[in-house]
Amino acid sequence: MNILLLGATGRVGSQIIPYALHEGHQVTVFVRTPEKIQITNENLTIIQGNVLKKEDIVRAMHGMDVVISALNTDGTTTLSESMPLIIEAMENEGIKRIITIGTAGILQSRTTPNSLRYQSSESKRKSTRAAEEHHKVYDLLKQSNLDWTIVCPTYLPDGKRIGKYRIDRDFLPEGGAEISVHDTAEFTFKQIKASDYIKSRVGICY
Repeated sequence: MNILLLGATGRVGSQIIPYALHEGHQVTVFVRTPEKIQITNENLTIIQGNVLKKEDIVRAMHGMDVVISALNTDGTTTLSESMPLIIEAMENEGIKRIITIGTAGILQSRTTPNSLRYQSSESKRKSTRAAEEHHKVYDLLKQSNLDWTIVCPTYLPDGKRIGKYRIDRDFLPEGGAEISVHDTAEFTFKQIKASDYIKSRVGICY
């Protein structure tokens, strides 16, 4: 497959690259600072660009089969501002499949079913700013015609790959406290071939 990876220099994004290359896919990473990518591989293409520039996004989308977005909030509104550009470029290019990394805060609350976790007492986080950004992305994807999946990890220590974890559609598995960056990356990558969670959020934890 031709995979476009956004957020490739982040903690999860950088771990997705080896999984995709190992399976022989053509991987295009779209980054602001190419020198941060320390991998060289004949199947890896690095495109420099800005996710807030429509022409950069359109250029990166040509010929892609699937988009993985591991963009994070970084204390800005880049996430919610870039998603309309990404969706429009995908729809114009005829690309249906997008997998994004969200946060467990935008899963449904078990205690307050009509609310999301970050809006309820379930969330232990003081600040809701990052969750609000991810919530905007969730709403944008719901309104699109894309086949989207939002992978929603809870607390994300670097940790190591364990390869065993619990997942639940639209909810965080009960009692889940953490999931490593490596296992999150592995599960996210696997979704390019899976159709179990199309148009769904997926909670992931140990």
